[in-house]
Amino acid sequence: MNRARILIVPFLAAALLAPSAGWAQQSSSSSNRQSSLPNQQSPSPNQQATPPAQSSNQDASHSGQTFRREVNLVDVLFTVLNRRNKLVPDLEQGDFKVFDEGKPQEIRYFSKQTDLPLRIGMLLDTSNSIRDRLKFEQDASVSFLYSVLRRNKDEAFVMTFDDEPQILQPFTSDTGALRDQIIGTRAGGGTAIYDAIYEACLKQLNHPPRPPGDQPDIVRRVMILISDGEDNLSTHTRAEAIELAQRTSVVIYTISTSTQWVSLEETNPNKTSDRKYHLTDGDKILQDLAYETGGRAFFPYHVDDLDQSFQDIGDELRNQYSIAYQPANYVLDGRYHPIRVEVPDHKGYQVRARRGYFARANRDSNAPSTPGSAGQQGSPQGTLQP
Repeated sequence: MNRARILIVPFLAAALLAPSAGWAQQSSSSSNRQSSLPNQQSPSPNQQATPPAQSSNQDASHSGQTFRREVNLVDVLFTVLNRRNKLVPDLEQGDFKVFDEGKPQEIRYFSKQTDLPLRIGMLLDTSNSIRDRLKFEQDASVSFLYSVLRRNKDEAFVMTFDDEPQILQPFTSDTGALRDQIIGTRAGGGTAIYDAIYEACLKQLNHPPRPPGDQPDIVRRVMILISDGEDNLSTHTRAEAIELAQRTSVVIYTISTSTQWVSLEETNPNKTSDRKYHLTDGDKILQDLAYETGGRAFFPYHVDDLDQSFQDIGDELRNQYSIAYQPANYVLDGRYHPIRVEVPDHKGYQVRARRGYFARANRDSNAPSTPGSAGQQGSPQGTLQP
């Protein structure tokens, strides 16, 4: 009887660690320990895992050893717009094709995600360079929160940045508290945009408050960045800020405070409706931040120009698709992999999604949690995203 118990317990432990939607797989036998040790590179996901019923698991159970292998899935959230820039919410998995470095991939998981709770970071540039536009920033921020934030469902925090980032109001659903902090901001100092994005992703949006009650632990992570885009003090680079936003599944929407491209003398209403005559270098940076993370860049002059845009953002964030795929010949080499999602049978449809990912694994427990891990962003439970 004692001998039977000794054999059964390791077998049950091995069975419980069998694959579940991409979680760890067991190795074939104890002779493969060297390839399964911590801190070594994960095997390529196209290697075939040994099925739990085969003798290799029995060997592992006899030895009392359990080994794991990571299977990496890339999780992509996106929206689809038609020619009129209206949302298209009724597509199915077969309508989409995904490409990784130009090569078609098999979609492993697909879902439509509607009406999800939002976790929003409001990042306000309070440097000297936007002093004469601070009132615009304040009005735009408050207008956005009142347009989009739903009390007791969505939450937001307020961060300002000049020489360094500072949290004025942690996550809350109280728009009054958020408004009070926003209208009390003052301008002064340099501009550290990339540091602000990095810190907001790392310390706030990486582990946002979960929904109340028994709701699924799935939220949409959003950043609204209002600035002129002219960074002059950050210790982090733009690439580092974008990478962390991508790894934490944060979509960045940028609002430019620059007015250098606006013709104030233009009075023809047919021409003033489109005020973007040219972009400053800072505007192009804001455009890049939004483009790379699947968001949008806005170049308004009056706050009133943003009202419909804010409503569109809210609708967009609550009507998204999610797909996950296992990259062919995946290697944790740290390289950037461009990705593309297409709707080939629907001409004129445009897909708004992040433009790529970095093939890196998180082994440090203090590192940002990997988007797509269990319970986050609606990914298949147990998946790991590079």
